[in-house]
Amino acid sequence: MIAGRYSVLHELGRGGMGVVWLAEDTTIGRHVAIKELHLPDGTPVAERMVFEERVLREARTAGRLNDPAVVTVYDVVQEQGATYIVMELIQAPTLADIVRDRGPLKQDAVARLAEQLLSALESAHQAGVVHRDVKPSNIMLAANGRAKLTDFGIAQSVDDPRLTTSGLLIGSPAYLAPEQLRGESASAASDLWALGAVLFYAVEGYSPFERANTAATMHAILNEVPFLTRGSGALASVITGLLNTHPQARLTAAQVRGLLTHVQPGPPTGPHTGPTAMYAGGHPTIAAPPPQYAPKRKGGIGWQIVLALVLVMALAGGVGGFLLGQEAAKPSEDQTTPVATFTYGSGGQVREFGVNDGYCGVGKIQNDASFSSNDPCDETHEFEVYGYIDLNEKWQYSGAELTELGKGYCVWLFKSGRVEKGALSKLAITVLVPSQGAWEADSSSGSSSQTVVCVLTAKDGTQLSEPYVVADS
Repeated sequence: MIAGRYSVLHELGRGGMGVVWLAEDTTIGRHVAIKELHLPDGTPVAERMVFEERVLREARTAGRLNDPAVVTVYDVVQEQGATYIVMELIQAPTLADIVRDRGPLKQDAVARLAEQLLSALESAHQAGVVHRDVKPSNIMLAANGRAKLTDFGIAQSVDDPRLTTSGLLIGSPAYLAPEQLRGESASAASDLWALGAVLFYAVEGYSPFERANTAATMHAILNEVPFLTRGSGALASVITGLLNTHPQARLTAAQVRGLLTHVQPGPPTGPHTGPTAMYAGGHPTIAAPPPQYAPKRKGGIGWQIVLALVLVMALAGGVGGFLLGQEAAKPSEDQTTPVATFTYGSGGQVREFGVNDGYCGVGKIQNDASFSSNDPCDETHEFEVYGYIDLNEKWQYSGAELTELGKGYCVWLFKSGRVEKGALSKLAITVLVPSQGAWEADSSSGSSSQTVVCVLTAKDGTQLSEPYVVADS
């Protein structure tokens, strides 16, 4: 018996931080799961006491969370030197079980999973709690597709002092955010990084950073960029944007939610049709070949943090960053496509630029020019917008770094299949970056912009007579 109330029946499982027991609440007459917490052997007494006190406080906080995707905490007990968390009993496999046994999930199933986990994390973050151990084995999936995020037992309040007496690293190494490995405090952004790694696992079938040992895993988190072969389109944008190594540039929960509305249904994409995939509800299907490009989205600049931010940040690691030791922002030496750059907005070379993605413009892009209308691309035009990046106005403005970042992304997108491959040899690229005046303007003025725009023009300077951006499939 625990606390004179919970009758332990048998062990359900165990891990590095404790043992989970099946028990009966004899007062109410229901089955519950009880996690008995353990710190690794050799943990100093002082550190153990701090940990146990924090677990009590945070488990109680988790018990106040009200979200259908959070496993409910009923009670917290300290007895005879042990700490127990009494939780809702969920009889369902974990995401780790499902992917291991049946293969990766479909894209729309992953999107539904992401929405539920995002809701759970937002609920926790609004209460000032960081989960700190979001991973596939802590996510339970019922047969009806409902997800439950469990194990808030090692969560930390955002205003709580860190456990520093021995540098104990709490959490699963493969899902730790890079800032945690750099010695920074865990934050809501750290949970979102872990969510990105979980979604990668769900759609690809393996952990993006898990390696043969902890040292190699940590090196991968800090230095490697995972490559998606099955996830595509908006889901790829979500995953890559969450796995940005810079917390301040990582997608926010609201941005992720906006992108998830654009995830296309269907099986996970991949280079072969071997492994089976499944919906969270348990319906198997066969993987289909990958699309050759991401769907184009017309409309005003800003509906997403775009494939743009996600890929640029993955490629560049932030403004002025590096990709695997190579400067990602600069075109390669064998790049033959001309790349011109202009600033736009208040004090910029181009006074105004308001042409949206997928539309065209009449007139040459040059100093003192102004473009404010979305012209159709099936008529004669001078340029066509084929991509953009919405950045974060909280970043300090640097025109040179923005230009290099924009060049890197626009060159990559140009070659990615976004533009008709048969036309690449006759096209040039123009990159438009906001001027400092546009970047720093009050958003209510209507002249503020933190958007980098990628534009196609004719290499020989003549007019274009047809669109070259690949249409939606």
